[in-house]
Amino acid sequence: MGTLKLKRVYEPRDVTDGYRVLVDRLWPRGVSKAEAGIDEWDKDVAPSTALRTWFGHDPAKFAEFTQRYRAELDGSPALTALRSTCAQHDVVTLLYAARDVEHNEAVVLQDLLG
Repeated sequence: MGTLKLKRVYEPRDVTDGYRVLVDRLWPRGVSKAEAGIDEWDKDVAPSTALRTWFGHDPAKFAEFTQRYRAELDGSPALTALRSTCAQHDVVTLLYAARDVEHNEAVVLQDLLG
């Protein structure tokens, strides 16, 4: 596997981003598809609505969120497909909408894929 990067979808596209994968279940507010410049939208690898709602981007819940999210992804065909995508590209950037750059699903995915 090549390089796996994380980036907020609201940040401008950069030539060093490589293949860009949005890993949110919902389309980010205020971003057009043209602006986002994504190569793939992988909704199925995102946390379930119930888990996302429970977490509410509360940093105090991040450890528990990580455990629950990993359990959701265990044996997931979506995670297997994302691994395959990562193997096909030298650089993959996982895009997310959360404001918190340390406590979000992309951080968990980067750890799982890395």
